[in-house]
Amino acid sequence: MTILDRFRLDGRTALVTGGNRGLGKMMAQSLAEAGANVALTSRNAQLAEAAAAEIAAATGRQVRGYGCEVTQPEQVNACVEQVVADLGRIDILVNNAGINIRGPIDELSLEQFRQVQETNVTGVWLMCRAVAPYLKAQRYGRVINVGSTLSIIALADRTPYASSKGAVLQLTRALALEWAPYGITVNAMLPGPFATEMNLSLMNDPEQYKTFVARIPLGRWGELEEIGGLTVFLASDASSFVTGAGITIDGGWTAH
Repeated sequence: MTILDRFRLDGRTALVTGGNRGLGKMMAQSLAEAGANVALTSRNAQLAEAAAAEIAAATGRQVRGYGCEVTQPEQVNACVEQVVADLGRIDILVNNAGINIRGPIDELSLEQFRQVQETNVTGVWLMCRAVAPYLKAQRYGRVINVGSTLSIIALADRTPYASSKGAVLQLTRALALEWAPYGITVNAMLPGPFATEMNLSLMNDPEQYKTFVARIPLGRWGELEEIGGLTVFLASDASSFVTGAGITIDGGWTAH
């Protein structure tokens, strides 16, 4: 097997949450391009199905879209069961679904804080729990949890988001230890500023945009396609000795 062969995902099936747009959609497409069949989820089933059809047409892989609210245990369990029924197995889980509510702490409600934790932390935990029986039974799995540079640094007006993404990194480390005996690796990717819909308000504010770029040694925001390489690496046998890691992909921001 050559080194490039170790990056191939032929015969594997991936489940990507929040896969209908932005980084999640690019991750799903990258996995399909590497040979995997892919299931992707969104709160909106129609959006998920449309994204899946687009990726399937571009890659020739089996790609299915599913409606799933990751904060609801019943929906999560049903979604995982349906993916296995439709595609035969799950080898790779990418926990990408997430939200961000910005603002000073005294201008945010407890409900807003809880909303971010429920999606960004509880959703990850529920998905991992749902796939556990399948990954453990086959004694193989690749789990990728999407954290953030704010898993390890902080910004003002981000208390809900930063606390949730810090939790994602610690959840990743704990689960990596728990699942290592089963041949399952669990890692977190920690993206910095990428040109996504979630960041439109920052990108469209010239001062905010300049502030972010000034912190990034490479002098620009990340482009969507730049998330694909790390995704495929962590999903493939190329990363077979990597687990419990939090890998930044941020143009050097956290190197300061």
